[in-house]
Amino acid sequence: MVDVTEVDVLHNRVVRLRFSDGSERTVDLAPFLWGPAFEGIADDDELFAQVTVDPETGTVVWPNGADLDPDVLHGDFEPASSAQAKS
Repeated sequence: MVDVTEVDVLHNRVVRLRFSDGSERTVDLAPFLWGPAFEGIADDDELFAQVTVDPETGTVVWPNGADLDPDVLHGDFEPASSAQAKS
């Protein structure tokens, strides 16, 4: 498993992520920000910008506790919602 080690907000819902394997990705998080935990984050620039890395979980988190799977962010797996839509 690869952990997120750094996150920088670039613009809109796009972030630059650095991972524990030394790789770096620019990711548009907008497609991942759905459901009750992400309601405010998806629409509020200031709230979205409060994203940080939790070193214990190895992923990005927001103050309300919302987080995203680091394996999906790294590109190793599709998010469950995308995989279900293709079935």
